[in-house]
Amino acid sequence: MIDVLTPAQRSENMRRIRGKDTKPEMIVRRGLHRRGFRFRLHVASLSGKPDLVFPRYRAVIQVSGCFWHGHDCPMCRMPSTRPDFWAKKIAGNRDRDRRTEDALGAAGWRLLVVWECSLKGPARIATDQMLDRCADFIRGGAERDKIAGNW
Repeated sequence: MIDVLTPAQRSENMRRIRGKDTKPEMIVRRGLHRRGFRFRLHVASLSGKPDLVFPRYRAVIQVSGCFWHGHDCPMCRMPSTRPDFWAKKIAGNRDRDRRTEDALGAAGWRLLVVWECSLKGPARIATDQMLDRCADFIRGGAERDKIAGNW
C-alpha cells in the first residue's frame, strides 16, 4: 500500500510521537494514584527508566506500545513502507527490553509490563479490571508479569 502522506507530513507525524506521558501511561498512572499508590516517574538510575517505580514495594511498571515494542498481537502490524528498517528497529527494541528486564530483575526489582492492547482496541480489558491486576501485582510477590488484551 502506498503511503498517502508526503515524506514531510510523515516526518511531522513521527516527530510528534512521545516516549513519556502517553495516553496509555496516563490511564495507568491516574488510576493507580486514585487507588492510593504513590510512585516515582521515569527514574534515570534504573535500567530502562521504567514508567512507574514503586520503591516501597520494590516494583516497577512499564507501559509498552504494541507496535514499538513488538508485541505479538494484531495491533502490532509491520508497516509496508521500509519493512527492513522497521523489522530491524523493532527487533532492536525487543532485545533492549529483554536486557532491561534482566537488569531490573538482577537489581531486585519486580516488573509488570502493561501492553497498549490491554487499554485500547477491540480486545481491551475493562480499566478497573486492569488496575486491579496492577494493584495485585504491586502488593504481591510475583517477579514478572504482563497484562495484555484479550486476544
